[in-house]
Amino acid sequence: MEQLKDVLVRGTAWGGKIRVFAVRTTELVRELQRRHNTLPTATAALGRTATAGAIMGAMLKGEEKLTVQVKGNGPIGQIVVDANANGEVRGYVDNPEVLLPSNAEGKIDVAGGVGREGYLHIIKDLGLKDPYRGSVPLISGELGEDFTYYFALSEQTPSAVGLGVLVDADGTVIHAGGFIVQLLPGLTDAEITRLEQAVGSMPHVTSLLDQGESPEGILRRVVGDDLTIHDQMDIRFQCKCSRDRVLQTLVSLGESELQQLIEDDGEAEIVCHFCNEAYTFDRAQLEQLLEQARPKPIQ
Repeated sequence: MEQLKDVLVRGTAWGGKIRVFAVRTTELVRELQRRHNTLPTATAALGRTATAGAIMGAMLKGEEKLTVQVKGNGPIGQIVVDANANGEVRGYVDNPEVLLPSNAEGKIDVAGGVGREGYLHIIKDLGLKDPYRGSVPLISGELGEDFTYYFALSEQTPSAVGLGVLVDADGTVIHAGGFIVQLLPGLTDAEITRLEQAVGSMPHVTSLLDQGESPEGILRRVVGDDLTIHDQMDIRFQCKCSRDRVLQTLVSLGESELQQLIEDDGEAEIVCHFCNEAYTFDRAQLEQLLEQARPKPIQ
């Protein structure tokens, strides 16, 4: 079967009174699962958060970027996702080895893994002096409802959010994707009711993806044919870490800490939270860094 690439579409509907986004994130979530060896409950929670992050990144412009932090009281611990306006996404969970029994509906128990108490934080770097920060309490832990609550409370934008990750019994990610539909000023009460009914009656996102539905097709399930797609973009896993950045971090530790590291261990291994890439440095390399870290005499 041909593998479909991850893509996000965005547009408007109903005469510009609704803003719409939908995305397929199957390959992204597979890559996150592979890098972090997540078990199904953690895979679904991280995948849903990464999907929401990808869509929220598409709401930004230029070099703007954002970080999503889900801090619930469940066994998964913290979920962190970075995304930007170019479709680049990365993320991790504190505890990837979380596998809970299915919930009462026979689905992955994301809320049990995330926890039903805690906070959803959104930090946006918009190129200003200080980043924008928005926070709301978790209201369900299922994440779709939590992001819906965030948009309503923190950004004053009534929204419908659908997020889904379908995981096979062996832990393989079969499908992942989601949509966000945002209500703009001018909608009548009848139109709002119509939209609520459409969202409430539509199949789950992963069921639609399993049927071969495209992101644009998912949006048509919500808003009908009065839909204008303005553009689309590829979504992909991308981490910003590099050996040079890790070198700079080690040098910034300072002379005394580097000296202690050499004396105690004789080597160092730095592992990136976001991509699990390991960077190793032997004694000779650490001693070179120590020379760089030493204060230079004033000429």
